Amino acid sequence: MPSRQPRASLDNLAPRRVLVLRALKLGDMLCAVPALRALRAALPRAEIVLVGLPWARELVQRFPAYLDGFRALPGYPGLPEQPVDVAAVPPFLAALQAERFDLAIQLHGSGGVTNPLTALFGARRLAGFCAPGGWCPDPDLFLPWPDRGLEVRRLLELTSFLGAPRRGEHLEFPVPARDEEALRRALGPEELRPGEYVCVHPGASVPQRRWPVERFAAVAAVLARRGLRVVLTGTAAEAELTAAVARPLRHRGLDLAGRTDLGAAAALLRGARLLVCNDTGVSHLADALGVPSVVLSTGDNPQRWAPVDGRRHRVFCPAQDVGPDDVLADAEELLALGTPELVGVTPPCDRCAS
Repeated sequence: MPSRQPRASLDNLAPRRVLVLRALKLGDMLCAVPALRALRAALPRAEIVLVGLPWARELVQRFPAYLDGFRALPGYPGLPEQPVDVAAVPPFLAALQAERFDLAIQLHGSGGVTNPLTALFGARRLAGFCAPGGWCPDPDLFLPWPDRGLEVRRLLELTSFLGAPRRGEHLEFPVPARDEEALRRALGPEELRPGEYVCVHPGASVPQRRWPVERFAAVAAVLARRGLRVVLTGTAAEAELTAAVARPLRHRGLDLAGRTDLGAAAALLRGARLLVCNDTGVSHLADALGVPSVVLSTGDNPQRWAPVDGRRHRVFCPAQDVGPDDVLADAEELLALGTPELVGVTPPCDRCAS
């Protein structure tokens, strides 16, 4: 990891209003929670505002202890996470510039596209990562992008560099009572007892990142014969995948694809003994909730995206040649750990419980 001292720090900058750019999907955003926690501890009275993808408004609402506001990015040329609304970009940037933030932090990545974007926010000072040989907006406050290591630790490297001491590497995801109620509505007459079911998530937004559905079905069948209820999760677009896994399970399977929003999915996962999934956002959600998991990765850099706790979370990579017996062996070890503790579920303060 890079190690050097900035010529300026959060202490002497004393920003009152801070923008943080991280316009990514669920798993990537959860990996940033430890860095946001460190920022808040270092700047307890500052206003910290996230610039993210539109969906992340809900995420910001879950973390009022760390984030005070949200600005939805209308896309930007070169960023693949969402189509760019070209007509909306100039007024979006003009509105941010008018707010005159004291500091904008590029917490998105190496900075090839996002450093110029962050500069357009019009903040008094800029901080973040820069790639070797790339444009560095401020040598005093930019850190060379780490080319190795877990994402959580890469991001913490930046906040530490800026003078925000670490407050742990653990992920968080508050699950307030409204999420439990949303889950009850999704379940209808079905009843699930915490610790008596496992979740299986056979989908992924990119088809190439999916472990074969017939192997998920084989794993699910063995877990059902073990006496566990198997709950299939996914989006409505993944219903064919979950149906293929659920069909042979009969009464031991429950297919909830497309029936749970993010909060209800978190409430569901919190009560599971185990998650078996592809390398997608739900794997980071399990990490945040302290639920053991077996993750099938098709080779998308597990050295960067794997959970910190390798005991509770097992990652197979590359997964193409991994069979059901391999997954079941690790699943049995994780099931032997017992009912999962509710790690990371309790909000860090009263502000997060609403």
